[in-house]
Amino acid sequence: MDPRSNGTDGHVRPTSNCFIPPTFNQLSLIVAVIRMPLLQPSNSISHHHRSTHTHTHTLIQLASVHAFTPQNFATDSQMQPSLSLCMPHSPNSLALDSCSSLTSPNLRFCGLRREISGFSVPSQLKRGQFIRAKRLIFPRKAQASPAKVSASSDDNGSPPKSFDYDLIIIGAGVGGHGAALHAVEKGLKTAIIEGDMVGGTCVNRGCVPSKALLAVSGRMRELQDQHHLKALGLQVSAAGYDRQAVAGSANNLASKIRSNLTNSLKALGVDILTGMGRILGPHKVKYGKVGFSDNVVTARDIIIATGSVPFVPKGIEVDGKTVITSDHALKLEFVPDWVAIVGSGYIGLEFSDVYTALGSEVTFVEALDQLMPGFDPEISKLAQRVLINPRKIDYHTGVFATKITPAKDGKPVIIELTDAKTKEPKDTLEVDAALIATGRAPFTNGLGLENINVETQRGFVPVDERMQVKDKDGNLVPHVYCIGDANGKMMLAHAASAQGISVVEQVTGTDHVLNHLSIPAACFTHPEISMVGLTEPQAREKAQKEGFEISVAKTSFKANTKALAENEGEGLAKLIFRPDNGEILGVHIFGMHAADLIHEASNAIALGTRVQDIKFAVHAHPTLSEVLDELFKSAKVNARGTRPIREPIAV
Repeated sequence: MDPRSNGTDGHVRPTSNCFIPPTFNQLSLIVAVIRMPLLQPSNSISHHHRSTHTHTHTLIQLASVHAFTPQNFATDSQMQPSLSLCMPHSPNSLALDSCSSLTSPNLRFCGLRREISGFSVPSQLKRGQFIRAKRLIFPRKAQASPAKVSASSDDNGSPPKSFDYDLIIIGAGVGGHGAALHAVEKGLKTAIIEGDMVGGTCVNRGCVPSKALLAVSGRMRELQDQHHLKALGLQVSAAGYDRQAVAGSANNLASKIRSNLTNSLKALGVDILTGMGRILGPHKVKYGKVGFSDNVVTARDIIIATGSVPFVPKGIEVDGKTVITSDHALKLEFVPDWVAIVGSGYIGLEFSDVYTALGSEVTFVEALDQLMPGFDPEISKLAQRVLINPRKIDYHTGVFATKITPAKDGKPVIIELTDAKTKEPKDTLEVDAALIATGRAPFTNGLGLENINVETQRGFVPVDERMQVKDKDGNLVPHVYCIGDANGKMMLAHAASAQGISVVEQVTGTDHVLNHLSIPAACFTHPEISMVGLTEPQAREKAQKEGFEISVAKTSFKANTKALAENEGEGLAKLIFRPDNGEILGVHIFGMHAADLIHEASNAIALGTRVQDIKFAVHAHPTLSEVLDELFKSAKVNARGTRPIREPIAV
């Protein structure tokens, strides 16, 4: 979002730092300048828009009145007047073609849409070039893309004459879906190509069905915790479960969400093209099913959103029955008595929660020296004490599972462990099943990237901070973007959606850079773990490099009334910040509903809100949100209240 935006739709309203009311004479002069024939009407604007542009309500503002006078306007061509045009979004507003925003320190168009009554800059200009007309110099915006607002969402826009679509998205997962919805909102004629099922990994084989299983494990834990129930005055007989019904619940939830996503796309007029998408060249994509003839479609812009698949290391034989990935585990075809989980990250932790609640014994196999290596060390230590040690879980750290053989002929699954440092054989495990939770790999094969001179890096599509694809020479590929797991920046479903929305902003003329440090993450164990920003070691490393101090504040769930009422006082919230200016560097939470609580912190980071400002926020009592309230209030900051920092940060 533009740092100057102050609306939920991302559009900029006039604010005190970009509005100085012009005099009548100054306003007349600016209008006269705009009407000069220095720019030709855009070819991409419909006849209807050309005929109605006189009705567009345009607010013209002077940012620096002293720099724009009849005297200096007539001077040599090196003069750049300080002119600022701010326009509200309007159905009749006309979009720039090829150069959707003209910005410089002196000439700027306030407003994320950058709409200006149907004039455009020649698209053949390269970045940094200038066009000269009537002694005005217009610099081309660095990341400008064509902006089109040609119709309402009822008919999903009108396609440009030279392309079938404004935007084609390859992949209908959460990222592609989010991009498509935002594209329609922006008036783009949009198509989405999907070779499997709408919803991608998250909906069909990941986030969604796993939450159904975790809901069951949470209920089972509550019913099995006699001490907890007794403290609340409850008496419950032995709890049991129906494996097939549990699996059916997860499958039904995935089907429901998949149907909702599909219907939402259809309702907005997004064309769903079935088949595997392959880029043939600039603006051109082929799609089709095996055994059927291929179809070719064109688009002004292309987004790659093909997601990822489970990563299986060499030496591991997956049979889908006794040696499985998360894709298989979500079907819950059986509950093993003893299961080894290779990897102790998000996926491994969540499945350990499910399996132990359903009666399995679990053994973790972790290559690094500690469990949960991706979490803040202090949170990991507490989580291990609560989530690992009291349960039927043991673990081997600092070892590789170099070979795993599925169960067959009455023999168990055999796992050969090797020391991660010495590479010497260390141990052998015999278990009923093995779950491979070693992460995910990008699904980018067969995309036709060679046709646009792009080479993947460990399977990931290289992109810049605006998600625009880079070729093998490091140059940006025009009109081609990649979001989500396929680019490897942050392999989370909601990060993919945020990246997709950011790209749509780009292609409709708004320079938008997503701050990945503001994107939260969560692990849905019982209790939950959540985080946003930097861990304490990362923050200390950054502080050392950049020459500033950091401080850490903590608060316990044991001091929270709502948590105590629920008899769920086990938990910790941790804030990492700069004491000199109050900048929030990271927040980590372990405890009841941590995944819901983290968003106050993530939004604060996204908006640039400082500790000394957010500590004045009011929270309802008694609620778990007061954990964050106490956390921010306990932080000692030297600086007083300040204006929020809103500059985007590329990560």
